[in-house]
Amino acid sequence: MSFGGGDDSGHATTGHQGTRTRLPESEGGARPTPMRPGKSMLVVVGVVMLLIGAIAFATRGEESDGGRGDDAKGEQAQPTAPTGEKPVGGRGEGIPSGFAQSRQGVQSAATNYAVALGGDGMFQKSSRDAIVTTIYTVGSGEKLRPRLDKAYSEKFLSNVGLDEAGKAPADSTFVSRTTPIGAKVTDYTSSSATVEVWCIGLIGLTGEDSTTPVKQSWFTVTQKLSWTDGDWKITSSQQTEGPSPVPGDNRASSADEIAEAVEGFGGFTYAR
Repeated sequence: MSFGGGDDSGHATTGHQGTRTRLPESEGGARPTPMRPGKSMLVVVGVVMLLIGAIAFATRGEESDGGRGDDAKGEQAQPTAPTGEKPVGGRGEGIPSGFAQSRQGVQSAATNYAVALGGDGMFQKSSRDAIVTTIYTVGSGEKLRPRLDKAYSEKFLSNVGLDEAGKAPADSTFVSRTTPIGAKVTDYTSSSATVEVWCIGLIGLTGEDSTTPVKQSWFTVTQKLSWTDGDWKITSSQQTEGPSPVPGDNRASSADEIAEAVEGFGGFTYAR
């Protein structure tokens, strides 16, 4: 699973903590069931690699000279644990906003932005443009949009089972969902930061005739963010594969079960 990023694409603690989740926006909410690799794995791997390749083209961010804070050195990740600060104060285009100007705040921002960029809204131009406008700096967003339009081409959409408008066939459900596993700050100042977010993603098309069934993938997205107009915004983003655990032995669910789960279980607001 891959998503678009781009070029120009809290409380105080001394060490990194894992991300935590707040209660789901709608009732329910469960971790997707890992699926056993099947005979179509080669096809699915091909689609996933196409996704990674296409978005990699759009996410060739320029390196910035943002300073590394002294407190970014020698820190170790800690087990997931909740912290006391409220992570956000607002919401725009369904995406949390109003993050604290702190290490905790920038991790919350990067994590929630990873969810937005890994969602099905990126596959339709109108919603994709709205997402980019919401979470990128103005200059970065303007440069990113044409690259994303080229990455999400008609051919690319066809390879994941969608029509030229990014819509799924009748009686099918397109699934594209990202769940962050953890986040860490690698560079931080009060005006800029770099955050890595480790994620698991689901992507595919449900339906009896689907040739791209829903599968899982693991990846890490590295975001450079800037404190702009009272909030953290992305200036550039890159994605790499893994770390990927050994697949489990869970029974693969039917296409109908996956479609019902995706439609019935709501997402989360992620926070430190």
